[in-house]
Amino acid sequence: MEPDQQPAAQAPPVDVVVFAPTPTLTVTIEEVEGSPDIHLHAGGQGVWQARMAKLLGSSVEYCALLSGETGGVIGHLLEDEGLRVRSVAGHAASSAYVHDRRAGRRDEIAAAPGDRLSRHELDELHALVLREGLLAKTAILSGAPRDDAVPVDMYRRLAADLRSGGCRVIADLSGDRLEAAISGGLALVKVADNELIASGRAESDDPDELVQGMRSMAADGAAAVVLTRGALPALLLDGDDVSEIRVPELQVVDEHGAGDSMTGAIAAALAAGDSLQTAVVLGASAGANNVTRHGLGSGDADGIRRLAALIQVVPFEEGTQTGPVEQASPEDLARKARVQ
Repeated sequence: MEPDQQPAAQAPPVDVVVFAPTPTLTVTIEEVEGSPDIHLHAGGQGVWQARMAKLLGSSVEYCALLSGETGGVIGHLLEDEGLRVRSVAGHAASSAYVHDRRAGRRDEIAAAPGDRLSRHELDELHALVLREGLLAKTAILSGAPRDDAVPVDMYRRLAADLRSGGCRVIADLSGDRLEAAISGGLALVKVADNELIASGRAESDDPDELVQGMRSMAADGAAAVVLTRGALPALLLDGDDVSEIRVPELQVVDEHGAGDSMTGAIAAALAAGDSLQTAVVLGASAGANNVTRHGLGSGDADGIRRLAALIQVVPFEEGTQTGPVEQASPEDLARKARVQ
């Protein structure tokens, strides 16, 4: 190095790292005043999680394989949203889909799930996520459009390696990928009731059965478990304690992305130093807020925090059946939010 040269400045660590190996380029056709209105976005589970974490104040880094024309576009779209992108160059096209919503529903016109990662790409991506996750101290392990995009064991290795370096690891996965991540050791698992049943850890959606399934995850390596149950209150397992997270019922516009919004919000709150219960309440609010909108992983940060003030956390009582939370009127919601 010449005497007058200075080393390149290192970017400061971010709050949350999201590992989502193959994001998706989404092309959505809407209709405005009788004419097609076409939207391009980066999408997929990890993108929606990252988007929500950033909305709630976290600096977020997105780690993935980006390749081909679609990968190049995805990278630019993510950066335009204010996310820091760290990517591995690939040999083939990234995932993409085209949806037509002009009839008021999502009609799939075409979908390309992307390709499997090669051995070299897997090595590069593992090294990238490990380096960035150890700096950030909070990481989300997220899925991919195709089940075989990366080997299942990569989730176990990442969970174990990140945890060994002091990183808080959150998993929002299903099937074999979820089981592998749990075996590596996790700070928190977010799972839906149908996914828990499909895993064989619960036989039915009976609350007691679900709680036993959550406890089995904890015994196998998950320090805490959050279980979503559609319109029913989510359940939180923290140590030996199980709580219900009761959210006022809101009108649903689009339920897609609610769970991912919840995960992103939980990660943001934990990275900011909030307690687990506070983080899960914020996550439940983010998920509920997301279903009132068309944009996935989107919302209003102030509205999410106001709704969080209305959420009840109550001890779960075994042997009881919980119904949907009574719907509050808009006037009640506004009044209660004002007095918090």
